[in-house]
Amino acid sequence: MADLEKTPIDRSPEVESALDVSSPIDGSQEKALILKQDLRIIPLCAAIYLLCYLDRSNIGNAKILNEDTGDDLLTETNMSSYQYTIALMVFLIAYALFEVPSNYLLKKLRPSRWIAFLMLSWGAATMGLGGTKNYAQVTGIRFLLGAMEAGLFPGLVYYLTFWYRNSERSMRVALILASATLAGAFGGAIAYGVGHMNQVHGLSAWRWLFIIEGAPSCASAIIVWFFLPDYPESAKWLTTEEKALAERRLRTEGSKGEAHAMTWEDAKGVLTDWRLYAHYAIYFGISTPFSSLSLFTPAITSGLGYTNLRAQLMTVPPWAAAYVVTTVVAWSADHFNSRGLHSALFAFIGAMGFLASAVLPPDAYLHRYGCLIVATSGAFACIPPLLGWLSANLRSTAGTGLAIALNVSVGAPGQIVGVWIYKSNEAKQGYPTGHWTNAALLLFVCAGCVLLRLYYGLRNRGIKTGEKFAY
Repeated sequence: MADLEKTPIDRSPEVESALDVSSPIDGSQEKALILKQDLRIIPLCAAIYLLCYLDRSNIGNAKILNEDTGDDLLTETNMSSYQYTIALMVFLIAYALFEVPSNYLLKKLRPSRWIAFLMLSWGAATMGLGGTKNYAQVTGIRFLLGAMEAGLFPGLVYYLTFWYRNSERSMRVALILASATLAGAFGGAIAYGVGHMNQVHGLSAWRWLFIIEGAPSCASAIIVWFFLPDYPESAKWLTTEEKALAERRLRTEGSKGEAHAMTWEDAKGVLTDWRLYAHYAIYFGISTPFSSLSLFTPAITSGLGYTNLRAQLMTVPPWAAAYVVTTVVAWSADHFNSRGLHSALFAFIGAMGFLASAVLPPDAYLHRYGCLIVATSGAFACIPPLLGWLSANLRSTAGTGLAIALNVSVGAPGQIVGVWIYKSNEAKQGYPTGHWTNAALLLFVCAGCVLLRLYYGLRNRGIKTGEKFAY
């Protein structure tokens, strides 16, 4: 693959002087720079992902919204439960196909431009779902929605490598990912409110849900185009000294805005690095619980004795708890520089939540609702450290973008598994297939994290002692 892009940086003599790596970095200046970056970048990225997650998961709310009056998604589009599952799966197929090319385009076209385009596109697709009449239309638009949303999460993880060191990323990825749990909480609350709009202006509430939740993404694309900064070296809101400090900080452990686009050597280095496939396999394991909780939490709560609009409202506490746990775990993982073990511990906790749900009697509603909170918190909390762990073990700018996209792409088949395991005909039994499957996969994630951590420990020990490590 030819070298397609280089972004030359025209540095002033002051910046060149400030790039002198022989002098130590002033701690107070570094903290001030990080805070300045955080205030400009993290809230905006979290808001972008919140809108993305809201638009991808609201179909779960639409499925049961006003189903007691026959005004729900499945009834009005004449879709069966099987066809509904196919529509969910088609989204994930597109999601897997478009992640890698999207991360390439993010670097080539600038993050602000590409992410703004994606937002406008998926917002329009979400609003389009509000006008669907049949199974074919729902499935086709869900495919387009998957294609547009595919590049956002891996793109944001890649984007953070341009701004933050390895030890600083897990917490920030967590704050962005945790906005998905907020979206879950907001989604239930919004669906509860929108449910009272049934037949307003002749539209069912589920149609209003798609229209109302898609519109903010379209409008926010304008804000992202103008206000999302691309790279530290091109940020006009940083002083000359701050730009130099940002570049010095990331010289050995970050991606570079001026780096070339991906070459064949970059791609080959990532594709032939076997240890990365261990990361991919672990992420596959976490993707099934992530997907199934995203899409079926309303159905799960509906099966716990909560009906109609109250079922929408009862989806809020599990997501709110997951938000708190996810951010605390990510902070701890960064603080103690122990991402693998944190992921292993909370994957195990999530597995126990699902396992208890599977073995409890179907009518033990209160206990199983508590298990849902534990399972959701554990499953989501182990994801940010996993992504921070992956990016911390990569050095090439272009290779980092490919590896992150591949990691999330390999997770897409796991997400496809997630759309099949909560079977509608098992609702009265408490969805045992879904709970057992998620428990098993989270135990796999736990074991994989422990083994990979042991491998890195042996490798690091060999580097420190000067011994040649065979693998």
